[in-house]
Amino acid sequence: MPQPAIFSCALITGASSGLGEEFALQLASRVDKLVLVARRETLLRQLAERITSLYPSVEVLVHAADLSDAGERDDLVENLILQRCIPDLLVNNAGLGDYGEFVTADWARLRAMLSLNMEALTHLTHALLPAMIRCRRGAIINVSSLASLLPLPDFAVYAASKAYVTSFSEALRIELRDHHIPVLAVCPGPVKTQFGDVARRHGESREMPGHRSFYVPKKQVVAEALAAMDSDRARVYPGLKTAAAALLIAALPIVAIRLVMGLRPRKC
Repeated sequence: MPQPAIFSCALITGASSGLGEEFALQLASRVDKLVLVARRETLLRQLAERITSLYPSVEVLVHAADLSDAGERDDLVENLILQRCIPDLLVNNAGLGDYGEFVTADWARLRAMLSLNMEALTHLTHALLPAMIRCRRGAIINVSSLASLLPLPDFAVYAASKAYVTSFSEALRIELRDHHIPVLAVCPGPVKTQFGDVARRHGESREMPGHRSFYVPKKQVVAEALAAMDSDRARVYPGLKTAAAALLIAALPIVAIRLVMGLRPRKC
């Protein structure tokens, strides 16, 4: 078993709940400093207090920001520089979903999702990566999705945005190989977090795609992600059923995938 990597500073986006919160809890024993970023400052501060009570030696910084806003991303990077707190581990976890047919989607919500899922992830990586290269140490974890492998009706824009994340992670990993900075794409299937509640449109009662038997606990998702990082893997599909589904999807021709996706449940 590879030794767990130790970092001086880890920045986690979307840290107020769900996978981001779990990343913070599981990384706390492996870092000197944590930077928690999300919109909900109250939840961030509650998490910071919980971590410091469990790990008194860890310094926890909180930064409330809407990362879909380029100006707030700039403010975050500027504050990190002023505080001399440049991360050597970046966990790009923040993400937004929208469940429903594309034609009935609210454009403002789609624009925010594209900005958060792709632009924010790329912007923060671009801003923080040079320091990792100068210090010759660092790692990047990008939270993608099993949906990145599929043209997913009713989740079309979300799945496409995650396809970007997976592809970007793979290409960046190749570019950074000589700098010994690993890049990992984490591609979970359904996870029990608040993501589904946020993605579901107002007044919509339909369940999110994904059979209940495929749900993987967030603790397992993060534990497998960190183990994959320590093993210098390029991609991980947490959970045996999710990993098996990924293998099946990769083996299917696009014609078969179109047919299967066309059988999805529809509203009456």
